[in-house]
Amino acid sequence: MAAMPGLHVHHVTTDDDAILSAYVREPVGTPTGTVVLAHGWILDHRAWLPVLPHLDPSLRLVLWDQRGHGRSTMAGGSRRVRHETIRRLGADLREVLAALVPNDEQVVLAGHSMGGMTIMAYAGLAPDDFAERVRAVALVSTAAGGLRGTGRRGERQVMSALRHVRLPIARGMSEDGHRRAAFGRDADPVAVHDATVIVRTTRVNVMAGFYDALMRHDEVASLAALRDIPVRVMVGSRDRLTPPKLAERIVAELPDAGARTFEELGHMLPWEAPEEIAAAINELAR
Repeated sequence: MAAMPGLHVHHVTTDDDAILSAYVREPVGTPTGTVVLAHGWILDHRAWLPVLPHLDPSLRLVLWDQRGHGRSTMAGGSRRVRHETIRRLGADLREVLAALVPNDEQVVLAGHSMGGMTIMAYAGLAPDDFAERVRAVALVSTAAGGLRGTGRRGERQVMSALRHVRLPIARGMSEDGHRRAAFGRDADPVAVHDATVIVRTTRVNVMAGFYDALMRHDEVASLAALRDIPVRVMVGSRDRLTPPKLAERIVAELPDAGARTFEELGHMLPWEAPEEIAAAINELAR
């Protein structure tokens, strides 16, 4: 996957000394706002590249590699996985905003999968700050809780055993296996390839450490902080990782949210429906 031109690299050091690699696309012409994009589990900021060309060029875009993913480190600048939590990712998002977005500017947040959970965790961690800084939210293929994994026998035990393996996932993830697990019907082979390339660069211990964090994730109560702002909830009908019933739980807590189910599509909506995802974000940013 080719890098998106025009992304300027920044580094954000968190209060526990993780070093987060962040990427900013400056607007063309008169700026109309800032959109901050959070990627999902075992991906990195490149997961949003299919969407970026369809976003309004007048928007300033901020992306970052979540801790341990892409070029970002874990706490202390290390590659060691500790007791990771989605709440810590929410705190990271708050620090990314503080470092890269002016204090007087409200932003649109968009999160895919674990990125959506990061947004909810930020809302629960700092609801007053969230209310001051966030004008709208797009939640893509995500859940407020209730994750059960893939259902494979012994999955949790295997993940626990892998927490100390610092090698990349590499060929442990085949394109065919990734397509079956994460994409819907008739997936574009180029999209599957590009997504798999990113997954293969993620280290096994990061996959395992954040698997446990995902299984413990519960931010249903945090959704109260989103009730007074525009929210869009999007999911694929064939999403096996964060299935439609989990999107429905979010909508039940946010009855004014706009909801859309993409028929026959899977978990990887930024690759499967990039124009539609961008259209929803553009609308929220107007």
